[in-house]
Amino acid sequence: MNKNVLIIDDEERFRELLARVVGLEGFTIFQAKNAREGFSILKKETISVVVTDVRLPDGNGLEILSRIKEEYPLIEVIVITAFGTIQDGVNAMKQGAFDYITKGDEDDHIHVVVERAVEKAQMQSKLRHLEQRMDSQYSFKNIIGESSAIQRAKQMARKVADSEISVLLQGETGTGKELFAQAIHQASKRKNAPFVAVNCSAFPKDLLESELFGYKKGAFTGADETKKGLIEEAHTGSLFLDEIGEMDISLQAKLLRFLENKTFTKLGDTKRQSVDVRIISATNKILKERAEKGNFRDDLYYRLAGFTIDIPPLRERKADIPILADFFLGRVNNRVKKINEDTLQLLQDYPWKGNIRELKNVIERAAILAEGDCITADLLPEELRQREDFSIPSPTSTLEEIERAHIKGVLRKVDGNKTKAAGILGIGTSTLYRKIQEYDL
Repeated sequence: MNKNVLIIDDEERFRELLARVVGLEGFTIFQAKNAREGFSILKKETISVVVTDVRLPDGNGLEILSRIKEEYPLIEVIVITAFGTIQDGVNAMKQGAFDYITKGDEDDHIHVVVERAVEKAQMQSKLRHLEQRMDSQYSFKNIIGESSAIQRAKQMARKVADSEISVLLQGETGTGKELFAQAIHQASKRKNAPFVAVNCSAFPKDLLESELFGYKKGAFTGADETKKGLIEEAHTGSLFLDEIGEMDISLQAKLLRFLENKTFTKLGDTKRQSVDVRIISATNKILKERAEKGNFRDDLYYRLAGFTIDIPPLRERKADIPILADFFLGRVNNRVKKINEDTLQLLQDYPWKGNIRELKNVIERAAILAEGDCITADLLPEELRQREDFSIPSPTSTLEEIERAHIKGVLRKVDGNKTKAAGILGIGTSTLYRKIQEYDL
């Protein structure tokens, strides 16, 4: 824990006395006789609190205060002077000083002031660290992938992030829609306000209504106290409505009224409340088609779809599968270091109906089962290992390409057993070996 204090004062006797008094309380003291020495120390050391005189040979204490706050915003500054005036004290506090002390009057408790300043500086440092972690965890950098499909989706999300327009994210289950929503929020002007998420498919209609809009005490049996809804909790921030396509049609009407004027009424209440919320919604269905068929309100659809982003499924970004697999492996296990080429090929050939979430689960399972430092094909689930890829060949495929793909699929199904494969293919084992060598299998 950083308890470093810098004292800047050109009066050597006072500076030494202050250093001893404060140092006895367990603080590490650095001393400077002028502003130049003080800033030289600030460049080299991590300082929590600066105690500076107002009058220095090469600068004014209030100017030094202003410069410190500009260059080192997390440092707390205590200004001391032999000739204190109320106006100087007011000016110091306006410029961000932690406290303003007159020499001689408050010498006996200056260590208490320093201790409080250090505590505040440490708290500010922790908050900054937490903010940086949040930025890193939910930033666009955390959306992994180099394929053109995912880069295009990220580019669109970045462009819309700083606006106030409603965003609709469309993509299959497991494609990372909530991750996109969090990244959009984190890149917006609302980043320091709440990000509130609700899965609309996880609640029955009546319960979802009370969760979103809240309720007044006595609104229904069991409503023993007034409760804030998620819309109110998200005030000044972002509300993420996941699986919006599953919302009951009657509740859609109430949500539409809210979106039109940003006011709502709690269940059991008559008073309308106003909130400032940005809406980000997501669906695993094509919402426009549902609206056209009458399964979703078209007026609500157009409110939500101010800016639509399609999140690509994993099968459309196969180049990202090795990158994602390595990422999940690094997070789950330090012992298992790599995935062999045959296994990576199996991963890239699989259609991944569960998308990134399914891939993550497969890698975590394989890492747990692995005996050595490498994930091999036998550690994958059976549906991946024994999947035969007998898809309809392209009209432009050569006979050799079709034969290679067929032999490869059969070998995969029998876990590489050449005798079994030859029997299924209706050829001799020696012929199979020759084909394997010929097709580099």
